Amino acid sequence: MKLFTKGLLLIAVPSLVELLLVGMLSKTQEQTTQAAQWASHSKQVLYQASVIVDPLLREASRTRASLIVGDPSFIDRHVVWIELNDRLARLEKFVADDPLQVERVRRMREAVNAFRAQTESLYAALRDGRRTELAAYEREPLPAPIQAFRDELDAFVAAESRLDAQRSLELAATRDKQRYALIAAITGSMLTWALAALAFAGNIGRRLATLTGNAQRLGRAQPLSAPLAGNDEIAQLDAVLHRTGARLAEAEHEQVTLQATLEARAQELTQVNDNLRQQKQDNDMFIYSVSHDLRSPLVNLQGFSRELQVSCDELRSMLDSVRLPDTERSRIARVLDGNLSEALHYLRTAVARSASIIDALLRISRAGRLEYQWQRVSVARAVARVVESLHQAIGERSVSVSVGELPPVWGDPTAVEQIFANLIGNAVNYLDPARSGRIEIGTLEQPARDPGERAPRMRTYFVRDNGLGIPAACMPKMFSAFQRLHGDRAKGDGIGLALVRRVTERHGGRAWVESTEGVGSTFFVTLPEQPLRVS
Repeated sequence: MKLFTKGLLLIAVPSLVELLLVGMLSKTQEQTTQAAQWASHSKQVLYQASVIVDPLLREASRTRASLIVGDPSFIDRHVVWIELNDRLARLEKFVADDPLQVERVRRMREAVNAFRAQTESLYAALRDGRRTELAAYEREPLPAPIQAFRDELDAFVAAESRLDAQRSLELAATRDKQRYALIAAITGSMLTWALAALAFAGNIGRRLATLTGNAQRLGRAQPLSAPLAGNDEIAQLDAVLHRTGARLAEAEHEQVTLQATLEARAQELTQVNDNLRQQKQDNDMFIYSVSHDLRSPLVNLQGFSRELQVSCDELRSMLDSVRLPDTERSRIARVLDGNLSEALHYLRTAVARSASIIDALLRISRAGRLEYQWQRVSVARAVARVVESLHQAIGERSVSVSVGELPPVWGDPTAVEQIFANLIGNAVNYLDPARSGRIEIGTLEQPARDPGERAPRMRTYFVRDNGLGIPAACMPKMFSAFQRLHGDRAKGDGIGLALVRRVTERHGGRAWVESTEGVGSTFFVTLPEQPLRVS
C-alpha cells in the first residue's frame, strides 16, 4: 500500500469526526448569536421606552409654569411634539413583530395627541386672558392624557421586561450549550488525532526513523544500512539515498582527479603569467632601447638638415651676388626655392614627428618601469594643482570647473596627479566652442561593504565634460597609444589616455569612458583605498 493511501486512511476518520463536531459547534454558535441578538433587541426596546416619557414630562412642567405665571411663552408648541413622534416611531419599529406592543404604542400616541390638543387650548386661553377656562387646568394635579400615557408605558415596559428576562435566560442557556459543545469538540479532536498519531507511529514511524538514519549517515559520509523493503514512498526515498551515496562516492573520486587537473592548470597559468610579465618587461626594455638608440640618428638628421638649410641660404646669397644669365639664374633659383626647400621642409617635419613619437614611447616605457612611492595620496590636492596649472586655458575658454568631494587613495602622488592631468587637460582641449564649457570632477557613491569582503576597496573617480563627445565607432580604441580624435582641436602625441590606463592598471584599477557624440564624455578611473600591491 502506498504511503499516500495510508495517509488518506489515517486522515479520513479524524476528519469525519471533526466535521461532525464542527457542524455541532456551528449550530450552537448560530443559536447563541440569535439569542444574543434578541437579548440586545430587548435591551434597546427598554432603553427607548425609558427615555420616551422625558419630553412629555418636560412639556407638562412648562405648561404648569405657564399657568402659574400666566405667560403662554413657556409652552413648547413644536419641538417637543416632533421629538415625541420620532421616539414613538422608533419604539414602534422595534416592536413591529409584537401586535400587542404595537397597539400600546398606538394608544400612547393617542394620549400624546390628546395632551397636545390640551396644551394648544391652554395656550390660546392664556394668550386671550380667559381665566375661567384656566381654573379646570389648575385644579388637575396631572393631566389625564399624561396619566393615560404613563399607564400604557408602564404596561409596555412590564411586558418588555418579562420578554427581556426570558431572552436573557435563553442566551445564558445557549452560551452554556456552546461552551459544552466547544469543550466536546476540542476533546474529541484531540482524542481522534491522538489515536491517529499512535496508529501512524507504528509501522510508518519505524520506517521513517530508518530513512532518517540513512540520511544522517549519508550526510556524514558513513556507510548506509540495508535498504528498506516494500514499494511505498519511504522505500523509494531510501533507494534514492542509496543511489545518491553511490554517486557521491563516484563524484568524490572525480573531484580528486579534477583537483589534480586544476593544480596542474594553476601551475601552467602561473608559468604563463610569469612569461607574460617577463615579456612585458622585455617589451618595455626593447621600447626604451630602440627609442634611446634612435635618438642619435635623429639628432644627426636634424643637424644635417640645418647644415643643408644653411648651405642653401649661402647658395642663394651667392646667386644674388654673381652675375649670371637670367635663364641660369631662374633655373638655380627654382631648384633652391622649389624642390630642395620643399624636401628640407618635409625632412625637418618628419624628424620632428619621429622625435615626438620616440619621446612618447619613452614616456610609455617609463610609466611601466618607474618605481612608485606608495603612500596615502590626497586626490583633492592633486586635482587642485592640475586645475591651477590649466588656469590660463580654462580662463581663455571660459570653462566652468566644479570639483566635488574627492577622498584620498593609496598610490603614487606623481602618478595620480598624472592621471587627472591627462583627463582634465583632454576635457579642456576638446570642449565644444559652440556652447559654454562645463567640467565636473567627483567620485561615485560607494556601495555598502560586505562584512566578509577582504579585498581592498576601490574608489571610482570621474571627469565629466560637455564637449565634442566620442563617436561610438572610436570608443574601443580610445585608450590605445597614438590614437587621436579631433586632431585639429589640440596638439599631442595620442598617448595621454594610454598612460592613464597604464598607470591605473599599475595601481590595481581600471579606466573606461562613457560618451555621446555632440553631448559630452565622462571618463572613469578606479583607485584603491588601502594598500593593494607594490610594483
